[in-house]
Amino acid sequence: MKRYVQPEILDTLPSVDPRAVRSRRDLRRLNGWMRHPAIMAGTLHQTLPQRMPGAITELGAGDGNFLLRVAQRISSCWPDVAVTLLDRQPTVSAETLAAFGALGWRVESVTADILDWPPAPSAGEVAIANLFLHHFDETRLAELLRLISQRTRIFIALEPRRALWPLFCSRQLWVIGGNDVTRHDAPASVRAGFSGKELSSLWPDRQKWRLTEQRAGIFSHLFIAQKIS
Repeated sequence: MKRYVQPEILDTLPSVDPRAVRSRRDLRRLNGWMRHPAIMAGTLHQTLPQRMPGAITELGAGDGNFLLRVAQRISSCWPDVAVTLLDRQPTVSAETLAAFGALGWRVESVTADILDWPPAPSAGEVAIANLFLHHFDETRLAELLRLISQRTRIFIALEPRRALWPLFCSRQLWVIGGNDVTRHDAPASVRAGFSGKELSSLWPDRQKWRLTEQRAGIFSHLFIAQKIS
């Protein structure tokens, strides 16, 4: 299946639009069913088995719920992490920020375009992305991956797996009450998703990085870039 990137409705709606609010709620449910918080938490532990990161930045963080659910799984082992939630729209609620604080994590919500992402304050910073990279065509994606490689030492991304079975399932979301935005955007996400080593092939300066790219679960694609010391 050839990769095809098209605009998604949620990206064009104001953050307070009722359809956008409903679709973000649908996405939280889908993340749970796809096991993305559990997969990300496990991947972080496997990638950093000897120490906890000083800082984690989530790119395209949306309402911050995804990283919060990751934090709830690992904060007992990693009790003091600085978190930056980076997104173009200000959708992180006070309740979500407070929930991070209750776990002992320090959190900052930054409203900015990814291309305006400032340099990392720590050389050991980790960046993650969940259902974000598939929004970019190859040219912009290569530019984004170059920027990420300059800002982090570890990057982990979970994306839709581009295959027939995930595409079929993405078209059945009316069964669970997904709204019109979700029903449009889910198949679009799968068609723009990844397979094989597509992200690795776009990563710059590959000799200095250890790259892992593989299927994760039934519906997902996992990419890990770890800088070689």
